[in-house]
Amino acid sequence: MTRVVRQPPAQPLARTRARLEGTTLVELTGLSRDRLLGMYQRMALIRQFEEQAAALYRAGRIRGVTHTYQGQEAVAVGATWCLTEEDYITSTHRGHAHVLAKGADEKRCMAELMGRATGYCRGRGGSMHIADLSRGILGANGIVGGGMGIAVGSALASDLLKNGRVTVCFFGDGALNQGILHEVSNLAAIWRLPCVFLCENNFYGMSGPVDNMLALGPDGFKGRAQAFGLPAVECDGMDVIDVFLGVREGVERARAGEGPTYVFTHTYRFLGHHVGDPLTYRDKEEPELWRRLDPIPNFGRLLVEQGLASTQDLADWDQEASVRIAEAVRYAESSPEPSRDTLLEGLFG
Repeated sequence: MTRVVRQPPAQPLARTRARLEGTTLVELTGLSRDRLLGMYQRMALIRQFEEQAAALYRAGRIRGVTHTYQGQEAVAVGATWCLTEEDYITSTHRGHAHVLAKGADEKRCMAELMGRATGYCRGRGGSMHIADLSRGILGANGIVGGGMGIAVGSALASDLLKNGRVTVCFFGDGALNQGILHEVSNLAAIWRLPCVFLCENNFYGMSGPVDNMLALGPDGFKGRAQAFGLPAVECDGMDVIDVFLGVREGVERARAGEGPTYVFTHTYRFLGHHVGDPLTYRDKEEPELWRRLDPIPNFGRLLVEQGLASTQDLADWDQEASVRIAEAVRYAESSPEPSRDTLLEGLFG
């Protein structure tokens, strides 16, 4: 296979900067200063968590496999910043960031990755199956597209209960070819369910570029939504504000009873499909080109330009994230492994 270097967009945060002409970040988003700063802080926390997860896996301290999220933090945070604590999400095999963005405890997440009894699933779920129903986190899922049916079931329940809650269904570009997506899209469209189908297109599946795996018509990604008569939004997945505004559009439509929306976020994972991925299908120079679009430092610079933070603030938050994740690792390593006496607990069927 001939590898072609995929060139990144020319300017970081180009869409947000264009919108900011004549206005401020607070006015553009309707978010308070604290909420905007929280976006940076949460992305920094997720980055540190993912870096530690990769390091622990390489050191043999995490069993199984780990799919990390470096580079895509703007999608998880931008999307969840549109939601209330009562709203729901379903996640993917690359799900640590989604659950942390929704407010999960990094200590319990790390304990779950390390197979400890203090983890969210008492050490049974591991890296790909973290859930916290109390926060509307209906579960990450090791099956490609596995959260789709759960998401539409959740949205149907919200519709029947009239509780005003919205479900965001995260999935990757590879899941666009899963049959279940067509089934649930059809149901959601017919019943006008309160859900958002959020595709994270990071341009690569497990072993090759999306261009070789995804048939698209003249309308591109939006054509997939148009087949079901659903509206679609495309976002710069390296720009947390652009993601926030795009997903908010879908969430507001869902909450108003106008049915589902597709949101396509075009992002980039800096590392492999999983920690052990040899990356033979991607040019080695390409990730370095995309790192200049890194959503965390670029958003930090924008906060400084807007007078919402200082460079010292950014450094302090980065350090705070590092300390919190180090504490999470210590918590996990000091936690007990599940007892053999509980082996059959939580089993059904």
